[in-house]
Amino acid sequence: MGVKGLQYFIDCCCPEVCVTVNLREMATQHAARSTTTANSAGPTLVVDGMACLRHWYSCRDWVCGGQWREYMDILKSWVEKFTSAGIRLVFFFDGVVEEQKRQAWVKRRRRVNGEISKIFRHIKAHGEQPGRELFCLPSGLATYTCFALRSLGQEVFCSVQEADYEIANYARQHGSMGILGQDSDFIIYDSAPYLSVAKLRINSLTTVLYDRQSFCRATGLAVNQLPLLACLLGNDVVSEEQMHHIRNKAMETYRKNNPAPHSGAPRGQIFLAVSQLVSSLWGRQEEETGHILQSLNLSAPHRELLKRGICSYLLPGQEALQQGDISARPSASAFEKYVSPEILKACREKHVAAEGFMVYGVVCEGVIECSNTLEDEEDAELLPQAIVYKPCRQHIYGLLLGHDGSTADTPAIREWFVYPGNPLKEPDMVHPVPVGLPCDRPSLDLLWFGTGSNISALRLTSFLTIFGCQEFSELYGAVEFSLLAAFVLVTYIVLQVQTLSLEDVDAYLSQCVCLSTKSSQELQQIKLPCLSSRAVQLGSLYVRGLSHLLGANCASGCPLPNAALMPWHSFDGRLFHSKYLLAHSGAEKTVLLDSNSSFLSLFFHLREKLIETCTKRGRVLQSRPRPSVPEQSHKTTPGPRYRDRHTGWPPGGGEGWRERGEMTGGPQHGGEWREAGAERTDRSKNENGERPWERGGHRGRGMRGGQHFHPQSYPDYLSGGPQNTSHPPKQSRGRSHHSRGRYHLAPRKNLGDRNGSVIL
Repeated sequence: MGVKGLQYFIDCCCPEVCVTVNLREMATQHAARSTTTANSAGPTLVVDGMACLRHWYSCRDWVCGGQWREYMDILKSWVEKFTSAGIRLVFFFDGVVEEQKRQAWVKRRRRVNGEISKIFRHIKAHGEQPGRELFCLPSGLATYTCFALRSLGQEVFCSVQEADYEIANYARQHGSMGILGQDSDFIIYDSAPYLSVAKLRINSLTTVLYDRQSFCRATGLAVNQLPLLACLLGNDVVSEEQMHHIRNKAMETYRKNNPAPHSGAPRGQIFLAVSQLVSSLWGRQEEETGHILQSLNLSAPHRELLKRGICSYLLPGQEALQQGDISARPSASAFEKYVSPEILKACREKHVAAEGFMVYGVVCEGVIECSNTLEDEEDAELLPQAIVYKPCRQHIYGLLLGHDGSTADTPAIREWFVYPGNPLKEPDMVHPVPVGLPCDRPSLDLLWFGTGSNISALRLTSFLTIFGCQEFSELYGAVEFSLLAAFVLVTYIVLQVQTLSLEDVDAYLSQCVCLSTKSSQELQQIKLPCLSSRAVQLGSLYVRGLSHLLGANCASGCPLPNAALMPWHSFDGRLFHSKYLLAHSGAEKTVLLDSNSSFLSLFFHLREKLIETCTKRGRVLQSRPRPSVPEQSHKTTPGPRYRDRHTGWPPGGGEGWRERGEMTGGPQHGGEWREAGAERTDRSKNENGERPWERGGHRGRGMRGGQHFHPQSYPDYLSGGPQNTSHPPKQSRGRSHHSRGRYHLAPRKNLGDRNGSVIL
C-alpha cells in the first residue's frame, strides 16, 4: 500500500516532517476553529479501518481462528478512548479491489501464501503458535469488524472505489481534523493531516503527524506535484518496475549535479533525485502542465498509465492534468439488467453503510474476491474453503440474479479467491445455480421488500435451501438465531467435506453450545497442551463459512438478524481447539460439555439431528480419532499438492481428493451423482493448464451465537410436544422434499435442480 519506500524515507531522512501531537489538544484547537469553518463537523478523525486491523487485533491467540469476544472488548475500549476526548470517529473499509490495482493485490496474496506455509510447518514441527514475525490476521476480520463497530454505535463506510481515495475525499469535504492510518498515499493527497496509527499511544492519545508542507519543503516540490512524484517512485497503480528507467536517469542527473557523496541512505538519494526531476519538468505557466508527461519520452501505454496514476490522487475539484477525472468507476454493469432499479439502489446503500455482504459485488460488479485463509497446502484431506463453499455461493448468485436454470445468456461471476493451487492468473468464472424452492422462484424484490408472514417464511426457506438444510426451519423460534445459523453451517460443512469425522462434529457442536456462558476472560485462560494443524484449518473453515451465512442472509432478505451471524456469538479459537483435542482424545461427553447437563442434552439433540440429516443425504459419519502430537512432515520432501502425507487416511493411502475423484457430498454439474472413488469426468484443467479447481467452494466461515433453546420451548421440543409457534408459517414440505436432498448418494441419473439440489 502507498508509495514505495516513502514511509521509510520520511521516518529516516526527514525528521522535520514527523511531528508528535496530542489528539486531545488537536481536537480542542479544531473545535475552536470549527466555529468559523462552514464545512467542519467538529473534531472528527477519519479512520482507515484496514490499516488499523493489525493494531486492533492484539489478542495473544490468532492462529486458532480468532479470539472474537476478546477482540470486541479491545474495539470497545479503543473507541471509548476517543469518545471521552470528544473526538468523533468515522471508519472506512475497502469494499472493492480496483481492477487497475488487481495485480498489486495478487502479488500481496501470493506473498502471504508463502508466510502461511511457514506457519503450518511451524505448527506441525513444534505443536505451538509461531511468533509474531509470522502473524496472520484471522480470516474475515475486516468484514466482521465493520459490523462490530456499527454495533458500538460508530459510523462505518464501505468503499465503492479505492478506499484511500474515499477517505481523503471525505476528510477534505468535511474539514476533518485528520486521517488516522498507515499509508504514505495520505501525504500525497491534498487533504486533511495524515496521522500515524502505528505510532498511536492509545492511553495518552499521542501520535505522529506527517506534515505535508514540511515534506514539500524537504523535497522542493509543491503539493500539486506530489502525485507525479508518487507515480515515478512506484505505487499500486504504476509499479516500481515500470518507472525503473526514469529513476535511473534521474539518479545519473542527480549525481552529476551533486558530485559530493551524500551522507544519507541510498534510498534517500533516489527520492531526492526523482524530486529534482519532477521539479525540473514542471513549467511555471499553467498551460504547460499538459506537456509534462510528453517530456519524459514514455511509450504511449506507459504515458496513459502514468496519467491514471496521477488522476487517482486528484480529489473532486482538483486539477486533473487536463485529462478529466479518469478515476471514476464505470456507471453500469452487465449484471445490473438482472435486477430492478430498487434492488440496485438497496445493494449500493447496504454496501456503503456496511450493512450487507457479497450482494453488491455480485449484482453491481459481477466480481467477488476473498483474501488469504489459514489453509495447509500440504494437507491431502481437507478441501480449501473456496471449494467447500462454492455450491452455496452459486445458489446465492442464482437467487440474486434470478437464474432459472437456462443455459442461454447465463452470467458468470468472476471469483478472485485465494486458495492453494490457484495461481491467480485469472478469475474463476462461476455460474449461478437456481435455488430449488418448493414454490415458484420468487423475485428478489418480493424477498427484499415484501411483507407478511408468508414472505417471512419464504425468506427463511430461501436461506436454508442455499445450504441444503430446508428441514431446519422447524428450529426457527425454538433456538436462538445464532445457534440456528451455527448449526446450519456445521451441517453444511459436514455434508461437503467427506473426511470430517464424528470427533470433528463433536468439536464443532460442543464449542457452539459451551460458548454461551463464557466471558472473554475465561476464554483467554484456556490452556492448550499443543496445537493441531488440522484443527487450525477447521477453525478457519468455520469462520470463513460465517461470511457465507452473511451473504446468503442478505440475498434472502435477512430472515435472521445479521448481528446473529457474527463470530463473537458462535466461535472462539481457543475454545474450539480445546474441544477438538478433547474430542479426538476420546474424552467423555460430560467432560466435553463442561459437566453441564443442559448443555449435554442440547448437544445430543443437535448431534442426532445432524446425523439424521447426513443419513438422508447418504453421508455416513464415522469415528476417526487423530493424535494431537507435533508432526515432522515438513522435514521430509512433500508430495504433490493435496496428496496424503502418510497419515494412513483415507483408506488406500496416498491419494489426494482430486486423484480419488471424491466429491464433497453433492452432484456434479449436470446433476450426476458421484460417489467416493467413482471415475470422474472432470473438466478441470491440469496443473499446466492452470485451474485445477473446477468443483466448488468459497471463502467464508461460519458462526454461532446464542446457543441454547428458549426455556419455554426446549422441554416440549425434545419430547415431541408443542413447539414454539413464534416462527413464521412454514412452506409445505413433503417427506420426499427432505429425503431427496442434494447430498443423497443415489444411483446415477440426471436429477437436474429438483428439491434444491446444489449442483457442483
